[in-house]
Amino acid sequence: MSFASIRIVTENLEGLIAFYEQLTGRQAERPAPVFAQFGGPGANLAIASTATVAMLGGALTAATNRSVCIEFEVIDVDVDFAKLELKSEDIVLEPTTMPWGNRSALVRDPDGNVVNLFSKPTTV
Repeated sequence: MSFASIRIVTENLEGLIAFYEQLTGRQAERPAPVFAQFGGPGANLAIASTATVAMLGGALTAATNRSVCIEFEVIDVDVDFAKLELKSEDIVLEPTTMPWGNRSALVRDPDGNVVNLFSKPTTV
């Protein structure tokens, strides 16, 4: 079995695509008007309109996540955090060195999902 992706279902497709394009510095792949994805090392991040899951009878509901954190390992948390255009209510945690050594910044995407930008401590 191979882990393929995490998919965010949204009613704000264009807003989420714009956020993740800014966050990753990459343009989303758009194989269909109701779907986008970001590929790369690790796993894919997929973003889909609620129209793509209509047949599932409400099994997935947009903008209701309170248990999953989407994480991106970056080289410099402070630099990547500073590039984001955020409102104060979108910031969960400003760049902070965690007790285990990682540097992290947590923000909310336009649907309220928590996104963690982190870097591991460098070893000398």
